[in-house]
Order: sequence, then structure tokens, then C-alpha cells
Amino acid sequence: MKIYNHIDEFVKLENAAVTIGTFDGVHIGHKKIIAKLKEEAAKINGETVILTFFPHPRMILHPEDQNLKLITTISEKAKLLQDLGVDHLIITPFTRDFSNLLPEEYIKNILVDKIGTKKMVIGYDHRFGKDRSGGLPELQKYAPVYGYNVTEIPEQDINAITISSTEIRKALKEGNIEKANKFLGYAFPLNGKVIKGDQIGRTLGYPTANLYIEESYKLIPSDGIYAVEVITHSSDKNKNQEIKQGYTVENATENNRFRGMAYIGHRPTINGLSQNIEVNIFDFDEDIYHTTIEMLFLHFIRHDIKFNSLQELTDKLAEDKIKVLEKFGS
Repeated sequence: MKIYNHIDEFVKLENAAVTIGTFDGVHIGHKKIIAKLKEEAAKINGETVILTFFPHPRMILHPEDQNLKLITTISEKAKLLQDLGVDHLIITPFTRDFSNLLPEEYIKNILVDKIGTKKMVIGYDHRFGKDRSGGLPELQKYAPVYGYNVTEIPEQDINAITISSTEIRKALKEGNIEKANKFLGYAFPLNGKVIKGDQIGRTLGYPTANLYIEESYKLIPSDGIYAVEVITHSSDKNKNQEIKQGYTVENATENNRFRGMAYIGHRPTINGLSQNIEVNIFDFDEDIYHTTIEMLFLHFIRHDIKFNSLQELTDKLAEDKIKVLEKFGS
């Protein structure tokens, strides 16, 4: 899959099948859209194109809203879309100028002149252009003018997608990983840089890798203990550097999968002030400081608890590890 940082980097295609959206989570509902997109592309011997935006439009139009948290980072989204067989991903910056394009300007300048759209796959409720004044009727109106066809995604499918996104976010905030993963169709990922901690876990017999999550907009699951799979990367590519023109996500080397026990919380037993994200990787003793690792959340074990002593905490961690291993069938 080819990735472009801006619409201006894209080379116009002869037969582009295009859909537009944030595709946060790339969940089971989104997969229906992408399957339809691929189907329409095959009819015209064309290539699939997804136009998405970063920052998220709400970050630009409503900067005062600090509550927006996304299921996937832009890098995670790119990898998921590539796994689904998308040919081109255009990640264009969303700006106020872009949002002020009139509907026909948007259609002609972006979809037709820049991308070469011949097939458009879009939901009944998709809005675009100045004051969100453009939608499916405008796309259908200008289709014969600019030589493309529009395929509408049914209302029930769009509603299901909206429900899925809402349910996933809610489930993650509640620690209901199993439910979130069911809607996603895969294990929820969390990518972070391993940083130096205070090594309290090591003194308790449970050394942990402490993660720094660079993307402040990334949704973090509820505080607690989780069974996770950990993927270490043999080459520590910066995730932001991966998102560049012509980069294929499959070139990012991934290997070395391990089981682990993750902790998210404020460490109440030692009166911690900030949220920590750390993982005890089983049967692992490599130096991975300053590298990026990926945690795949599989099962929720328990909520965060304040203990009366470090010994009580240690005893509980031993019980937690047994439960985590049971989840893995060990």
C-alpha cells in the first residue's frame, strides 16, 4: 500500500475507486465499506483509494474539546488498512481552508482533478465542504458532469458502524477488552516507546517495561491488569517516520512475540500521581530501552487496587500472573 502525507503528493489515477472517512479503529463495520470499495474497483479494473484526514477534523474545528480520544493512531490505522488490501492511503492535513471548500470545489478539485475518481463509495450521511453543506445528493448531482459513479452504503450499515465505534470506545474505557476486540475484529493495540522507570517492579520480582505513548489522542483502556501479547521490533522505526510517501507498512520488521502482564494505573499503593503504562514480559531479559514495542490487549484481569503494603501488592501480582497464564492456556 502506498501512503501519502498530503493530497498534493498523490499522482492522479486513471480509474480510482474512492471512499472518504476517519476509519478510526478500522473495525468490522469499516471492513464492509472496504470490501465494497474493492468490489467496485474490480469492476473498472481500478485501484482503491482511501482519503482520510489528520489531524482529526474535530481537533481543528473544536480545539477546545480535549475529550477526543481515538481507537487507533495514524500508524496503526495505516497498517490495518494495508492488511485489508487497500492500494492507496492519502492522509491529508485537515485545515480550516480545506473545510471551507464549496461542495463542487471539493468534488472537482479534490476527487476528480487530484485523485481521478471514477467510482465513489460513500455513506448516506457523509458530509463535506463548507459548513458541511455537501453530501450524497451533491455527489450524485455532479456525477454525470465529472464522469464518476456513486455507490451508496445503506443506512443500516452506517448506523452499525457508528454504534460499533461508540461501543468500542465505551468498552475500552470500562476495561471490557473482550467486547472491544469483538467489535474490532482484532486485538486492541497500544504502541509505545520503552522508557526508564523507577524500577519498583524489579524490586518486587516483576520487572516491567514502562511505555511512553507519544500520541496524546490515543485512547488508553481503563486502569487495571491485562493479559497481553507483546511484539518487539528488530528495527526501531519511528512510527511517524513510517507515514511517508511511498512507504509500505509491510517493510516494517516485526518479530519476537511474547506473553505478558500489563498494568495501567496511578500506582495507588505508592501514592503515584501520574498514569503509568507498563508490562511484565514473561521469559524475557533483553535490553529494549528506547525501542518501540506493541502490546495487544487480550483479556482484562482486574481493576487497579490500593494495597496496605508492597508485600500485599507482590502477593496479588503473583495471583494475577497465574490468572494471566490461565488465559493463555498455560
